[in-house]
Amino acid sequence: MGAVVLYKSMSLDGFVAGPDIGHEHPMGKGGMRLHEWMFTDRPDPRDQEVLDRMSASVGAVVVGRRTFDVGLPHWQDTPYPAPTVVLTHESRDELVMRSGTFTFVTGVEAALKAAQDAAGDKDVVVMGARTGRQFLRGGLLDELLINLVPVVLGSGTRLLEDLGHIELTRTHLVASDAVTHLRFRVK
Repeated sequence: MGAVVLYKSMSLDGFVAGPDIGHEHPMGKGGMRLHEWMFTDRPDPRDQEVLDRMSASVGAVVVGRRTFDVGLPHWQDTPYPAPTVVLTHESRDELVMRSGTFTFVTGVEAALKAAQDAAGDKDVVVMGARTGRQFLRGGLLDELLINLVPVVLGSGTRLLEDLGHIELTRTHLVASDAVTHLRFRVK
């Protein structure tokens, strides 16, 4: 079984999205700045290696309903070419896409189990700040990968708030001019 990993790009002041998240601004106002390093036509080889390693390890994804609602119009598919479990309070039929299927599940543990079953021996990637906090609070994450972007957003959605004390061990660090990739094991 692979690891359960939360991947997030984050500003220096701890925001993973800007303010006013919605269909027009799925990452909030100014939040797309956090992902520019991923979508450049001239990526730094160090960043590309991190992206390639992330993509190759993904067996399934868990997203929150809000991330699904604002992301789907932009993704037009699953966020990775893998089965994606949507953590939601409202069940609905599966949504089959080109690269995978969205399955809608109620409950964090049920979402994790469904994703692990789909992932096999590959990693389960957790997306979304609220969903990530639920996994952290529940002790369900093995690793946290923070892509720290040299920008201060000033407001928006924080990932690491209201969590209490959590010990981490840094296991990997890669830095480019655009972003510092920090990987931690959750103790």
